[in-house]
Amino acid sequence: MADRKFIKMHGLGNDFVVLDRRADGGTIPADLARALADRHRGVGCDQVIVIGESGTGLGDVGLRFYNADGGESGACGNGTRCVGALLMDERGDDHLVVETLHGLLDIDKAAGGLVTVDMGPARIEWQEIPLAAAADTLHLGIAEGPLNDPVAVSMGNPHAVFFVDDAEAIDLARYGPKLEHHKIFPDRANIGVAQLAGPDRLRLRVWERGAGLTLACGSGACAATVAAHRRNLTGRKVEIVVDGGSLAMEWLENGHVLMTGPVATAFAGELDASLVSG
Repeated sequence: MADRKFIKMHGLGNDFVVLDRRADGGTIPADLARALADRHRGVGCDQVIVIGESGTGLGDVGLRFYNADGGESGACGNGTRCVGALLMDERGDDHLVVETLHGLLDIDKAAGGLVTVDMGPARIEWQEIPLAAAADTLHLGIAEGPLNDPVAVSMGNPHAVFFVDDAEAIDLARYGPKLEHHKIFPDRANIGVAQLAGPDRLRLRVWERGAGLTLACGSGACAATVAAHRRNLTGRKVEIVVDGGSLAMEWLENGHVLMTGPVATAFAGELDASLVSG
């Protein structure tokens, strides 16, 4: 990798190592993603984000997302907002279109230094999640310990949202990995526990597929918003409270999900050649 520069960013503590590979490919091998994400021997992050060219030419840039285990994710809401803010500043613009495996996503600057991303349409059919067999995605018949009866949603990556009385009381580090690998999810799943914390307000914790517990999960917030409205627990506009702060969410009538929240740059640096070469 010729350019070893990186930027460390986060959205509500959901943290990312950002690499600009527009000049040389736009992808990285899984072992490099794992090395960069290692919090002891690498930079440390929940996901590695690689900026490349738009494959179709319809986006301003292309983005690829790699989980801490090296696996690739189709979408990452907080990461998209972070890189969107970075690139909008670079371009001197208030709007950006990025191409992801989930499709084209629109990003806009919002009031108060916040950033909004249109995460595209939520998918709620069993084939779209995907599930291993036909099932009711509004009442998915799986359970583990105190968790049961989740709602399945795809935001470019699969989610199972469990509604609970007390999100803090759930040992998500114990039950999350088991549910992530449940046989109903051929591509594994992100596991969320959501608590109704007030009118149109949810407390959310997420076990992220390939990353584990994180301070925030943008696609998980999207999934919880959709799941709560489908269960008639909330309206279409919801505040999602995660460990790292709050996100303003809206599930539009056209099926798209908007997410607004803060972004931050922690530091920039240059990777040592030994890390890049393995």
